[in-house]
Amino acid sequence: MPSVPSAGAHGGDGAAVARALGLDPAELLDLSQTMNPLAPAVAPLLAGHLDALGRYPDPAAGTRELAAVLGVEPERVLLTNGGSEAIHLVASELGGGVRSEPDFGLHPRSPDGPRWRSDPHSPSGVLAAFGEQADVWDEAFYALATGRWTAGRDGAAATVGSLTKTFACPGLRLGYVVAEPGLVDRLRARQPHWSVGSLALAVLPDLLAGADLPGWADGIRALRRELVDLLAGHGLEADAADAPWVLVHRDGLREALAPHGVLVRDCTSFGRPGVARVAVPGTEGLSRLEQALGAAGV
Repeated sequence: MPSVPSAGAHGGDGAAVARALGLDPAELLDLSQTMNPLAPAVAPLLAGHLDALGRYPDPAAGTRELAAVLGVEPERVLLTNGGSEAIHLVASELGGGVRSEPDFGLHPRSPDGPRWRSDPHSPSGVLAAFGEQADVWDEAFYALATGRWTAGRDGAAATVGSLTKTFACPGLRLGYVVAEPGLVDRLRARQPHWSVGSLALAVLPDLLAGADLPGWADGIRALRRELVDLLAGHGLEADAADAPWVLVHRDGLREALAPHGVLVRDCTSFGRPGVARVAVPGTEGLSRLEQALGAAGV
């Protein structure tokens, strides 16, 4: 049997793993990437905006829509090509480093400058306590953990977010930065022209209008409990906090499950060898995970 390729730095490498193992990428359940398991399919919405492919991007309307749900002025919002570009732009302008290790690998690592903190924390999944301080907050999973768009920390230099996580559409590349207008202007000057595609911008108002953050957060909490119970039934200890994932203490779990069509995240890149991060799946995903655990003899 072909060997499972080494884990990528950030998960989400399901297509490469499927090819190496001779599996159909469309049939691989990739739980190494954490997406909203309850988000409606985006493809039907996209079908109504295909005419946008014939136009250059104009982010003005999408920026106004997002600013409205975030509760800030449009001048304080910058739409980006996914959360990764949001992080890159802020890191390039402000520098800084994580408040403490471990934390998300794309955050800068300078000992000087602003302090960064993911909320919920990655990889522990723990939400920040009231009064915790940081200069740059990464709220990529905040909406799915709390049912609210943002914590609205007025004292922060910037907040970055990832709509592709909230709406489970990583291929659209939709992220954002919230900051004071002067910083937003400086970040925009660093941003490539037409950074966010026309199709993503066209469908953004539909995505925002259909969001059910409280319902999604409640549903994810219930699914997370089911996931923990499922894993416990196979003798696996899981740490579950506030995020849409759990941490499983089992060395080699990624290699055991991948040949059976389920991919989980190896946390060695977080400095946690022997730990796997498993995204919370929907009901069908839970069934597939249970089948893979059984087939792998876990």
